[in-house]
Amino acid sequence: MIMPSTRRAILRAAVLIAVPAAIVTAAVEQNAPVVPADTLISGFKQTYPASVSDAVELVTGQSGTMRHDMKLVTGKAMVGRAVTSLARPAPPEAATPALATKHSVEMIDEAQAGEVGVIVMEGTLDIAAMGNLMGTAATVRGMAGMVLDGAIRDVWDMRRMGLTVYARSATPSTAVGHYATVAKNVPVECAGVTVRPGDIIVADEDGVVVVPQERAQEVLRKAKEIDDRERGMFPFIREHKSLQKAIELFNRI
Repeated sequence: MIMPSTRRAILRAAVLIAVPAAIVTAAVEQNAPVVPADTLISGFKQTYPASVSDAVELVTGQSGTMRHDMKLVTGKAMVGRAVTSLARPAPPEAATPALATKHSVEMIDEAQAGEVGVIVMEGTLDIAAMGNLMGTAATVRGMAGMVLDGAIRDVWDMRRMGLTVYARSATPSTAVGHYATVAKNVPVECAGVTVRPGDIIVADEDGVVVVPQERAQEVLRKAKEIDDRERGMFPFIREHKSLQKAIELFNRI
C-alpha cells in the first residue's frame, strides 16, 4: 500500500518532469520554420510523381523526370520549390574549405521553409555535394529536402536527423581540394533536366520530377485528371478481372 505522503511525492515528481517537457515542446513549436502558403505546392502534395511525370510530358512535350539513378537516399516523398547551386572542378587553391561549398552554403542559409535545395556537381558522381553540416543547416531552416546531382556523404547522420535527400551516389569524398561552387539560384542541368529557381520539385521513391513554374497550373490539372482516371480503373479491374478491358475503356496504362 502506498502511503499518502509517498503518493504526493510521486505526483510532484511527475509534474516537475512534465512541465519542463511541455515548455520545451512549446518552444520548439514556436521556433519551427513556418512554410508559406502555396496552393500549387499543396495541390502537388495530393498527387503522385508518376502522374506528374506523365502530365509534364503531355503539357510541355518534354520529359521532366530526372535520370533513373536519382534516388531517395534518406527521408520521404517531398514537394517544394527549387533553389539551386552549381559546382565545378577547381584547382586546390580555388577549392578551399571556404570556396568548395560557398554558394551551396549561402543557398541553404537563405532558403525559405519548404524549399528544395538542388546542388549540381558538374562532371562527377564521386565527390560529395553535401554532408551532415549542410544537412543540419537545411534541417533547421525547415527545407523540404535536397536533390544532389552528385554524391551524398554522412548518410547515417542525414537519416538520424530525418532530412530528405535524393542523390545519384554516395561517397565519403570531400569537395575540398577538388571542386568549388560558382553560382547560386541560377538554372542548372540536374540529372538530365533543367531546373530553375522557383520550379516545383515533386519526388518519391520512384524518382524526381521537375515542373516548370510557368506551366505548373496546367500540369497539376492534368496530373489530377490522370489520378481521377486511375482511381476509376482499379475497381473496374477488380470487378471484371481484365486489365485489357480497363485500358480500352479508360484509355490509360
